[in-house]
Amino acid sequence: MSVDPNLEQLPQLAKDKHKENKAFFAKLKKKPPKHLDYTMQELHEAEFERTDCLECANCCKTTGPLFTDKDIERIAKFFKLRPQQFIDTYLRVDEDKDYVLQEVPCAFLGADNYCSIYEVRPKACREFPHTDRKKFQQISNLTIKNVAICPAAYNIVEEMKRRINL
Repeated sequence: MSVDPNLEQLPQLAKDKHKENKAFFAKLKKKPPKHLDYTMQELHEAEFERTDCLECANCCKTTGPLFTDKDIERIAKFFKLRPQQFIDTYLRVDEDKDYVLQEVPCAFLGADNYCSIYEVRPKACREFPHTDRKKFQQISNLTIKNVAICPAAYNIVEEMKRRINL
């Protein structure tokens, strides 16, 4: 049973659940259930049958993905730019020495919530919110952050806590 947190409520809901989520993920990391990947895949698929990312696009509006060298080459080619031109136009280097967007919302997000580079979008965008990733327990810090950004991630984590008894 998923809640439908609206985007205004989501940061507060995530904050309210932060301690509980942190404790849950700490236990999950220590002793992941045998079928965790299977369960996460199931929860992920069920949630995204109900969730239309085009109605939200909060991830694109509030956060920026990391751009790998492969992402940069692929997207630059799409724009018929040299990789350095793409970097100079759209990216900056963050405190972790990663390439990220110069600003958010994402420059490639349209008013209709469609991505203008969807076919060549960065790996981080293709995989967001990472709730179907193998060895899911290894990305708990990322997931806890994503719960405050993505209503689907919030619902998946809440359902996961109901399903997995630790």
